Amino acid sequence: MASPTGLLRALRSRNYRLLFAGQTVSLIGTWMTRLALSWLVYRLTRSAWLLGVVGFCGQIPMFFLGPIAGVWVDRWNRQKTLLVTQALSMLQSFALAALTLRGVIQIWHMIALALFQGVVNAVDMPARQSFVIEMVESRDDLPNAIALNSSMVNATRLIGPAIAGLVIAAIGEGWCFFADGVSYLAVIASLWAMHVPRTARPARHPRVFAQLAEGWRYVARSRPIRTLLLLLALVSLVGMPYTVLMPIFAAGILHGGANTLGFLTGASGVGALLAALLLAMRKTVIGLGTRIAVSCAVFGAALVAFALSRSLWLSLLVLPFTGFGMMQEMASTNTILQTIVEDDKRGRVMAYYAMAFQGIAPFGSLLAGAASARIGAPATLAAGGVLCIAGAAWFAFRLPSLRELVHPIYVRLGIVPEVS
Repeated sequence: MASPTGLLRALRSRNYRLLFAGQTVSLIGTWMTRLALSWLVYRLTRSAWLLGVVGFCGQIPMFFLGPIAGVWVDRWNRQKTLLVTQALSMLQSFALAALTLRGVIQIWHMIALALFQGVVNAVDMPARQSFVIEMVESRDDLPNAIALNSSMVNATRLIGPAIAGLVIAAIGEGWCFFADGVSYLAVIASLWAMHVPRTARPARHPRVFAQLAEGWRYVARSRPIRTLLLLLALVSLVGMPYTVLMPIFAAGILHGGANTLGFLTGASGVGALLAALLLAMRKTVIGLGTRIAVSCAVFGAALVAFALSRSLWLSLLVLPFTGFGMMQEMASTNTILQTIVEDDKRGRVMAYYAMAFQGIAPFGSLLAGAASARIGAPATLAAGGVLCIAGAAWFAFRLPSLRELVHPIYVRLGIVPEVS
């Protein structure tokens, strides 16, 4: 572990400082919209199924477009790509705000706009993940930058839902969407102000589908990358839908309102923020494999405990463990992948990471919505927690052989000394 003074070492890079500041403002708005949209869907329909449908539509484009988006990201200027995706996201938020504030919004509007945002995110997420290495001036700061990104996401995850709960209770969901639209100006300004050195790119590229096939073969033939992505996909399928079901727990089981939903979301964010800060204090990627297995098991156990809880105070005590386990598993996977991947395939591999993380999640949202309608949200969530624990055991069993395969890469990068 590094000392706390090394916690912010990636911020020595000017470009990373700019993005960190802009993204912090923008993500507060993003979390406000996520909570407001789920609450609006549930308030208007009282349907667990439609909650799942909206979640599905917001994430399914990542599954189908993610690999192709990764090829594009490896070809395009990532700074300009992010400027376009952030501008489109801003327009989507303003459209939600206009429809809601005029009192004409219907469920099909929310489904269509969630689908639009999903298409934008399919390009934005791999571009943003692979852009990190271009923003830090020293490759040694890359793990710290990834961890700080996770810290930023989860710090705003605490602030955004808390603000959203108050705003919804006072003046309605529409103003959350409007605030989100305005917040995108901060990240657009930060991207515009960056001075990013030009990266040499080939004048001619192979065909898109040739690069797509090359990326697939690279991921499929690398056992460490393949195993990391499979575990992440399992967690996204059966564990992550707890966020989609949260309005049901807040209103139907804990008998609360929008404020309760904000507290529950914030409690999970506390644990996730702590996990990200602990990762930011690490000096090396060594040992992250064990942390992934343990964190996945903690996440699963906490899901089971939350599913069994019938009191608000107990739920607020348990949910930080779900956030902690989820963030440790996700961010540790990201860090290892970005460390071992070849630079010319970074965009494609991070697209598969986005696909495993967000592209699989919509199937989990649909599955959770359908299962909740038949057996109830608590039973659905508990079953997902048990499967996460099983996935952690499977990964722990494979970990020794994975370490043998990754060790030569760490030697080549100078992360571990070569032993003659």
